[in-house]
Amino acid sequence: MAPGKLTLASRTAQQLRAAISAGDYAPGSRLPTEFELARTLGVSRSTIRTALRELAVLRLVRTEHGVGTFVAEQPAVSAGLEQLDSITESIRSTGREPGMRYVSRIVRPVLPEEAARMQVPGDTEVLEMRRTIYADTEVMAFSYDLLPASLLPEGFDIESIEGSLFATMVDRFGVAPHHSTAQVHAVHSEHVGWGPEANGHDLFVLLNQLHFDVNDSLLLYSRTYFIEGRYEFTILRGRT
Repeated sequence: MAPGKLTLASRTAQQLRAAISAGDYAPGSRLPTEFELARTLGVSRSTIRTALRELAVLRLVRTEHGVGTFVAEQPAVSAGLEQLDSITESIRSTGREPGMRYVSRIVRPVLPEEAARMQVPGDTEVLEMRRTIYADTEVMAFSYDLLPASLLPEGFDIESIEGSLFATMVDRFGVAPHHSTAQVHAVHSEHVGWGPEANGHDLFVLLNQLHFDVNDSLLLYSRTYFIEGRYEFTILRGRT
């Protein structure tokens, strides 16, 4: 192949990309079958498969095996990882209404792997919360949150926790997240989440975070599974 000359598959990918950009295929819609695309574009099915793989790398399409290939939806929310904002505020900043549904709240002993991550004694008690996070009525993420039970005021009713967890910590526990350490992972699993949306998603971006106050005391351990394609993370980078 001559330098700068596109392969047939790449030219086909460009054609499909142009059709997506023109709105011929709406976000979230299923593309025609490989056979139909091959016939329409006058190429082989193997060329179509290669072109679709190129578009998948660019996150313009996604393939569900046995179901079909779909045009990727544009992220509903975008947030910078370098700034410690609550998810609620990140969603609100996009003009959408944040929502939170607490599926469970229980006080229990910390598990060994959690204690190691949190660097707390093995007999520590934690408040475990499971939340579904919404933007308007659209599910954005499923979150598992652990808060040291020692932070709870005496006689506190854990069932009364609702809305923004950061706001609850400030307003009701008298503590404020100041900084955090975060790990980001891609997760493929059919066992994340709950409710009617749980079975419809198996690809997530996991934000695994430890939150600390200004004195470096641990306040919260969160594992938040964002549905791939609905919540986008950005990082501001620069030369020092």
